Amino acid sequence: MGITTRGTARRVLVAGSGAREHALAWACRRSADVAEVICAPGNGGTGAIAENVDLRADDVGAVTRVARERDVDLVVIGPDAAVAAGLADACAAEGIAVFGPTAAAGRIESSKRFAKQLMDEAGIPTACWRAGGGEDRDALRAYAAELGGRCAVKADGLALGKGVTVCDSVAEAWAAIDGCLVEGRFGEAGTQAIVEERLEGREVSVFALSDGERVWLLPPACDYKRAHDGDLGPNTGGMGAYAPPSGVDVDPLLDEALRLVIQPCVDALRERGIPYRGCLYAGLMLTPRGIRVLEFNARFGDPETQVVLPLLASDAAALFTACAHGELGAGREPSRAGAAVGVVAASAGYPGAVMTGAVISGTDSLDDGVLCFHGGTRGAGGDALRTAGGRVLTVVATGSDHEQARQRAYENIARVSFDGMWTRRDIARLGAATAPLAR
Repeated sequence: MGITTRGTARRVLVAGSGAREHALAWACRRSADVAEVICAPGNGGTGAIAENVDLRADDVGAVTRVARERDVDLVVIGPDAAVAAGLADACAAEGIAVFGPTAAAGRIESSKRFAKQLMDEAGIPTACWRAGGGEDRDALRAYAAELGGRCAVKADGLALGKGVTVCDSVAEAWAAIDGCLVEGRFGEAGTQAIVEERLEGREVSVFALSDGERVWLLPPACDYKRAHDGDLGPNTGGMGAYAPPSGVDVDPLLDEALRLVIQPCVDALRERGIPYRGCLYAGLMLTPRGIRVLEFNARFGDPETQVVLPLLASDAAALFTACAHGELGAGREPSRAGAAVGVVAASAGYPGAVMTGAVISGTDSLDDGVLCFHGGTRGAGGDALRTAGGRVLTVVATGSDHEQARQRAYENIARVSFDGMWTRRDIARLGAATAPLAR
């Protein structure tokens, strides 16, 4: 069993404002031990199940102060910005239990160069790579040419999920390198760039909870990063997801991921004196040469969280608390029959500039058991629910299989509307393409 701590979390604070944080608040609120959930800042949906407080998740001092004043038993960190800002460090300094890694351990996401170096040192399989800043531009361009232009160019730092360019030609690769190092397209996040070989295969997301030593594996998932059907268009934060992956024998996959990727990463960080406590996300490519790591994230992914949490049999809040106290049992989430599919409703213009303030209707007309996790929304109670971002909602349905879950998700999202709303229509349309195939 993954829970060995005797402690419970009666009052939980979830830091963040997206659909991932709505899902985390929902999962915590389902726990029999949790009496109250606070969201900082939350959104137009979290207010129905939690108390929203108007604080940015990365305002470390303010969030920590509220957690202390409200006698919060557990802080759950949602977004990467709050990890990088050191929210876990600040909570620990105040004696507040926190589910989420320190800023130092979070470098596994906030610096791709750090992650690649750690993987090489720990023998974790990943793509061959080179990294550098402006002074290394010519060397990076030469390496991209050596790869024939079929490569991935990545901003080293946090770029809101949009810092990766998958290239098909030398010209495209050089333009992506210059976008980071010359044009400053990603600001500080792109002052260093990574060029790595392009991997071919099936992409799968694996989530592991860790208390710094032991690991508890959650169901894997597949997400859709490109904006449009057929995996076309620009990268986004994610337009939908489903779990578990189709056509994959999940148990052997998780065995291999634990042995080759997850446990070596947790061990390497602990040996460096920066134990990892929280959710470690591994984006994996299943290549003909075996499993390869595309990236690590130092938190739950979005929109995968929205389809993984509804499949859990365990008490999520108890698992998070066990991680925070260093008392997690090793193992994996018990398999459950069925599947979950989540479809994102986005604003016109996303992932570019979007108009906000459109009135949202239909969220109260969904079938029983179908979940609607809010991302970019505001307003609740007597106020009209309005759009407040690019990815507005994730509608999630479960079913006995992927097709039933998919059908229910699309039937229900069709009842939701706002000006400019659009979705991908091929989430979990299995057969032709089950997930992005090359990156």
